[in-house]
Amino acid sequence: FKSQYGAKAVSWVLSSLLLVPSLVACGGGGNRAAVDDSRTIAAPTTAPNTAQRPKKQGLTNTQKAVVTLAGAAALYYIYNQHKKSQAAKNAEPQYYLSRNGRVYYRDAQKRVHWVTPPQGGIQVPAEEAQRYQEFQGYNNRSTGRDLTTLPEARSANF
Repeated sequence: FKSQYGAKAVSWVLSSLLLVPSLVACGGGGNRAAVDDSRTIAAPTTAPNTAQRPKKQGLTNTQKAVVTLAGAAALYYIYNQHKKSQAAKNAEPQYYLSRNGRVYYRDAQKRVHWVTPPQGGIQVPAEEAQRYQEFQGYNNRSTGRDLTTLPEARSANF
């Protein structure tokens, strides 16, 4: 009778020891490194409110009223646009402004993904782009502020 209980106890202990490596591997780990895949926004190069029209010879009023945002200006524009859409519908993922002046988001596994503006910049209506004119990249300008001087970047945790 005693040997039966002893054998059961030993089998439970051995079974438990066999499960430990499987359970440890599924833990997800607390060491989550940032993924620097420099996510490029694959959005169209025009702002969402601007409609594509057939090209005419010469410049029309709507063509004159478009500004190209690149670099820091484009990043800040993307960050603000995502903030607006998130406030409206609580969208995932949430975008953040980092201390180093870059924009990032976290995936479902809480890994950091850096956001990169489109290579050719973003076409934005002039009245909407006006708030970004002091930033580097406004109308493809190479001078201006970067995002590290913004209050959101100074108070960022990452």
